[in-house]
Amino acid sequence: MTSPSYETLPEVEEATFGAGCFWCVEAVFNQIHGVIHAESGYSNGHAPHPTYEAVCGGHTGHAEVVRVRFDPNQVSYRQLLEVFFSIHDPTSLNRQGADSGTQYRSGIYTHSDPQHTQALEMIQALTAQQAYSRPIVTEVRPVENYHPAEDYHQRYFEQHPHQGYCAMVVAPKVAHFQHTFSRLLKR
Repeated sequence: MTSPSYETLPEVEEATFGAGCFWCVEAVFNQIHGVIHAESGYSNGHAPHPTYEAVCGGHTGHAEVVRVRFDPNQVSYRQLLEVFFSIHDPTSLNRQGADSGTQYRSGIYTHSDPQHTQALEMIQALTAQQAYSRPIVTEVRPVENYHPAEDYHQRYFEQHPHQGYCAMVVAPKVAHFQHTFSRLLKR
């Protein structure tokens, strides 16, 4: 039995998040119940046809992102925001761990006014709670100039779990997510 494509489901929404290397982010979001598909890509830059090499070189202005297609009847945008803020450091400007450059910036690229409002409200709430010792630097902007990453980046962690970066960086983030958000895992 095959599952329906996201185009045939009655309600599908999209969300786009930048939280460092897209391999980490995609590996987490693809495990969430209600997420139909998470796709690595590039967003909010100026180049018309970004490539991985150009984005990593800092020449396109794009962030490495993951576009999430989800069923809002199964997982809410707010829950996706909670996961987003738990899997990276939103106080680190243009850096996540050893990954440095504007392509690794923390960003929420919204697809609607309600998403934009919810993202800003979440940042305000986390700030009021003093959830972080430094100010949150996550940019919140409408999604622009999105392009899927090359095929070899899609589901990278799933295909290469023992590759060095995956084993040392991605796997611990995935394990943290699975422990913290076990209620959201696909069964």
